[in-house]
Amino acid sequence: MLILTKSAFVVMISFILAMIIGFIVIPILRKKKLDQSLNRYLKEAHKSKNGTPTMGGIIFILPVLIIIILLILFGYIKLNYSLIIVLFTFISYSLIGFVDDYLIIKKRNNAGLSETTKFLLQLFIAVIIFYLFMKAGNEPLLWIHSLNLRLDIGWLYGLFILFVLVASSNAVNLTDGLDGLAGGLSLIAFLTFGIISYNTGWLEGYESIALFCFALVGGLLGFLVFNVNPAKIFMGDTGSLALGATLGSIAIITRHELLLVLIGIVFVIETLTCIIQRVYYKFTKKRLFLMTPIHHSFEKKGWHESDIVKLFWIVGLIASLLALTFGVLI
Repeated sequence: MLILTKSAFVVMISFILAMIIGFIVIPILRKKKLDQSLNRYLKEAHKSKNGTPTMGGIIFILPVLIIIILLILFGYIKLNYSLIIVLFTFISYSLIGFVDDYLIIKKRNNAGLSETTKFLLQLFIAVIIFYLFMKAGNEPLLWIHSLNLRLDIGWLYGLFILFVLVASSNAVNLTDGLDGLAGGLSLIAFLTFGIISYNTGWLEGYESIALFCFALVGGLLGFLVFNVNPAKIFMGDTGSLALGATLGSIAIITRHELLLVLIGIVFVIETLTCIIQRVYYKFTKKRLFLMTPIHHSFEKKGWHESDIVKLFWIVGLIASLLALTFGVLI
């Protein structure tokens, strides 16, 4: 089957499955009152979001898992170390997010898992991923494509994997603050990495990784039907942690960790504004931005939520096009 045909088929089936799952689970979540408490600083601006259910990540997580299992069973792809690493990351981080969402709902506030508990869980997962990565015959090399340089950093690569996974998962989590924002940006990022994966012929299971990315694109497209403003459901940590960490794992496997910074530039900016705000406030007791993550500053300035999301989508799309254009060099 042609690559383009395979990809289009996977996107279409994943989209249809996500739509079906969405129509089934949203009424159930509403009935169970599984909604998330709103940020206390935005209760007035976001009062229309009261009662919106969370844990919407299952709308795109389930279709991806179903499709990958079917592709393996019918022999279209093989279960290799690369795919195992991505699936393990995807499932494990979604479970962390699910527990976090559950605790937030149960406590009726935004205090889910503690930062320490989250970090320890992520550390444990990173160690397993590093083991699987080395078991697959990969070397702990940091590739700098523009300089044709490969640095052997040994066991430090394990710490590097931890950093990439934690940074990317939390970056998407921070960005998930407006209807459709994190979902749309993730769709663009996975579409980009799907194209990149098809061009890493040296990687065992590169086609499996590409089809995984396209399955997620279809799932996210279906999810956005329910998540764009006004959102009928939020993805919650169940979705955002899984998306961010999986992006990181694919960047590591395809050896395009540096390119992830460009593809996920909006995620990077959102995270940096939070860090800068904290540091600036610590030393000056003043705020540099009206509110962080930065998308909330635009809200404070009177921008409509949909306009902010469109602007950030465009920035993410342009960055991804640049990444594809110069990807060979970076």
